[in-house]
Amino acid sequence: MTNTTAPSPAASLGLLLLRVVVGAVFAAHGAQKIFEFTIPGTIGSFADMGVPLPEIAAPAVSFIEFGGGILLILGLFTRVAGILLAGDMIVALVTVHLPAGLWVGEGGYEFVAVLGAAALALALTGAGRISVEGAFLRGRVPAWLS
Repeated sequence: MTNTTAPSPAASLGLLLLRVVVGAVFAAHGAQKIFEFTIPGTIGSFADMGVPLPEIAAPAVSFIEFGGGILLILGLFTRVAGILLAGDMIVALVTVHLPAGLWVGEGGYEFVAVLGAAALALALTGAGRISVEGAFLRGRVPAWLS
């Protein structure tokens, strides 16, 4: 089955706005983990926070956030990127932020919850017309991919 329907122009503008803002935030967080903190620094930080298997989790999270954010901005493989990023935020919420409560100022989960919900929404809706997918892939790949 292929995806041959496209959202309305107004809905596509809304999806573009959501994709660019959420994608930029994810890409920036991934870039920070890769280039500023470095992967070894991120591994140490994850270990300090009690994240299981930090040697695997830190590079995976770093590259999922960086690459997934870029894919969201472009509107390319949006559903796959959205699922991976939503999963990333669910794990962050449960393993690190949930015990601190809601408020981000105390290390809580409000920020990761919003990012995770936005990523999941994009995974469920797709990129919209104003995207690489809308321009080149719609109707040519399975609906779950575009």
